[in-house]
Amino acid sequence: MTIFSRKKKPVEKALSLSELTKKRFLKEKVGLIALSFIIIVVLIAILGYLITPDSTPYCNDQHLEIALQKPGFKVQMLQLKNQLNTEKVSFLEKMIYGQPAIYKTIPISSYHIENDTLFAQLFAISHVWEPYPINHLDQEKPVIQKKYILGTDRYGRDVMSQLMMGARISLAVGFISVFIALIIGVLLGAIAGYYSGKVDQLIMWFINVIWSIPTLLLVIAISFALGKGFWQIFIAIGLTMWVDVARVVRGQVIALKEQEFVEAGKALGFSNLYIIFKHILPNVVGTLIVLAASNFSSAILMEAGLSFLGLGVQPPTPSWGMMMKENYAYIVLDQAYLAIVPGLAIMLLVLAFMLVGSALRNAMDVRN
Repeated sequence: MTIFSRKKKPVEKALSLSELTKKRFLKEKVGLIALSFIIIVVLIAILGYLITPDSTPYCNDQHLEIALQKPGFKVQMLQLKNQLNTEKVSFLEKMIYGQPAIYKTIPISSYHIENDTLFAQLFAISHVWEPYPINHLDQEKPVIQKKYILGTDRYGRDVMSQLMMGARISLAVGFISVFIALIIGVLLGAIAGYYSGKVDQLIMWFINVIWSIPTLLLVIAISFALGKGFWQIFIAIGLTMWVDVARVVRGQVIALKEQEFVEAGKALGFSNLYIIFKHILPNVVGTLIVLAASNFSSAILMEAGLSFLGLGVQPPTPSWGMMMKENYAYIVLDQAYLAIVPGLAIMLLVLAFMLVGSALRNAMDVRN
C-alpha cells in the first residue's frame, strides 16, 4: 500500500500544476480580451466626431419630430441650406470639437419635385406638404436617408452618437483623476515612508482624516466648492483618490529603504530626494500600475454617479451617467434600452479595467 501511495503523489502534483497552468492561461486570455475592449473604446474616444453618426458639437442635433424612436429607425432628411453660411472646419478641429451643421435637416415622410420646387410631406404632420425652392437645398443631395442604429432619445438626438462621445468623458475622467491621485499620493507616501518619525506621523494623520470622510460626500463637497463643470469634476475625483496610493507607496518605501542599494546610495553621498526618485520609486512602478488600473474603474463609476445626481458633467456634454439620468424614467416603459445601454457601457468598461488590473497583478507577482 505504501508503494502505491508513493507513486500516486507525483501524478497528483502534475495534475495540480496542469490545472494551475490552465487557470493562468485562462486569466491571461480574459485579460487580453479586456485590454482589446479598452483599446477599442480608447480609439472611439480619440477619433470622436470623425466616426460618430452625428458630428455636430456635443452630438446635439435635435429633432423633436422623431423623438423616442426604436433602434434601427430610418427616416428621410431634407437638407436645407443654413442661413449662417457655416464653413467646414479642419480635420483636427472636427475630431476634437465637432463640425457645426452645414445644412438644416428636416425629417420628412415623402417628397416630389415639380419644376423648381420640392414638395415635402413633414414627418410629424403627414397631411401637410411644404414647398421648398430647389436653390435653397443642397444641390447634390437635397434629400438623404439617415439611420439611427440605437434609436433616438426624447429630444430626437442620436443615441449611438451620444454613447460614443460619452466614452471620451469617462476615459478623460479616469485618466486625469488617476494622474492627479498618483502625483499627490506618490509624493506624500514616499516622503512619509522614507523620513519616518514626526513627518510620517503628520502625513499619516492627514491621510487618516481624509480616509475617515466618505469618498462620495468628499467629492460632492469639492464639487460644490469648485463649481459644476467639465474640469471641476476631474479635479474633485482626483483629490479624493490619492489616499489609497499614498498608503500603498508608504508601505513599499518603508520596505525598500532598508535594502542594500539605498544604503549604497547614501554612502555615495546622494541626496535623499535623488534616492527616493531614482532608486526607490522605480521599484514601486509595478504596484502603481496595478493600483492605477483599479482606480481608473473607480473614477469612471464615481463620475457616472455624480452625473446621475446632476453634479458631474453638465448638459449638453454627452456623458453615460447623464444619459442614465435623463432616461431612467423610461425603464418601466417601452424605451428601457435608453437607460440600460449606457449602464451596460459603464459596467463593461469598469469590468475591463478590473480584469486588466487583475491580470497585471498576476503577471507582476514574484510568487508566480
